[in-house]
Amino acid sequence: MDSTQLVLLALLVGMLVGVVVALLIALALRARDRALSEGSSHIPDGVHAVLRGMEDTAVVVDASSTIVGASPAADMFGMHEGEVLPSPELRALARGARMTGLAHTETLRLGRSATFSPTRLVSARASAVTPRLVLVIVRDITERERVEEMRRDFVANTSHELKTPVGAVMLLSEAIESAADDPAQVRAFAGRLHAEASRLGQLTGRIMSLSRLQASDELAEVRDVPVDQVVAAATEAHQTQADAARVELVRGGERGLYVRGDVQMLSEAVGNLVANAIAYSPAGSSVGIGVKAVDGVVEIAVTDRGLGIAETEQQRVFERFYRADQARSRRTGGTGLGLSIVKHAVDRHGGDVRLWSRPGQGSTFTIRLPQAEAPPKNPHKRKARSRATNQSAAAPAAATNGEPR
Repeated sequence: MDSTQLVLLALLVGMLVGVVVALLIALALRARDRALSEGSSHIPDGVHAVLRGMEDTAVVVDASSTIVGASPAADMFGMHEGEVLPSPELRALARGARMTGLAHTETLRLGRSATFSPTRLVSARASAVTPRLVLVIVRDITERERVEEMRRDFVANTSHELKTPVGAVMLLSEAIESAADDPAQVRAFAGRLHAEASRLGQLTGRIMSLSRLQASDELAEVRDVPVDQVVAAATEAHQTQADAARVELVRGGERGLYVRGDVQMLSEAVGNLVANAIAYSPAGSSVGIGVKAVDGVVEIAVTDRGLGIAETEQQRVFERFYRADQARSRRTGGTGLGLSIVKHAVDRHGGDVRLWSRPGQGSTFTIRLPQAEAPPKNPHKRKARSRATNQSAAAPAAATNGEPR
């Protein structure tokens, strides 16, 4: 091998050694970057901007479950940057996503911060952003689940309540057909059939009223409503029921008060309270309807001297289809929807309903509504009087301006 070949061989070996060294350096740099990435808690570019624009609660946590980035909504659940993720369930969820590299989703109950203490039902999802960082998104589904549960309960309760009168109507119609040759039996069965049909009509009407109240948050017609008109309409509508039960309706309290709202809806709400009070009052007693204004709030109280409601049941009387006295409700034809309609109607007017009751002493239901200013008694006369006053004041002024001083 001559000297030229040796030089070429040396150059080739040097090039190979240089390539190998370059590859080793590149691999070492890549391994270093990977190690830095795995050990770094630095959030990738753009993640902070995404977090700031999210409406849901979202946080980015490192391997020690320390929050290194958070959305504005995370504050509601007590999640703040620089602090450890407060929920053990969320920490376990983030740890599972980091170890497997796969997204993990669970439904949990979380407590909110001190300002929002009640626990909330949430759907939590954890996804790995980097080998060290995990994105945890928490979506509050409490209201959605509550509405869904209400829908299921409403359908189940309605089906159950409708089943009784419908079954009774079917049986009575068969009984009438079987007793066609006995006029006395036909009349007796026909009377019971009419009662069950009336009960069915009342129940469907109450269900439709409650459905309309829950359909939207806005009132169809809002105006100044005289409370005297509401109370008068409620008492007149149930005077026949009171006479039949030998119960006296007594109206007391202030007059001339006004609220803002829908007169028909408010009349129905007060009427439901009056009807309940009559149904649960003994014969010979009285039902009082009192009105007063306290600190800008109009209170309409309906008081009876009936059986009263046990304290354990007072929180449930506004539930749909709930009856404190099942046997008495069956005798009086109650649907268990009246107080629920009252609560929804009053809520729609920005008010609330309060209950005082003692077993053996009776009950008082009080509707509280924001008071409105009374409108002018006769705006047309007031305008005419104002114009006349202005004209009489203008005439002397014009005469004075025309005279020399």
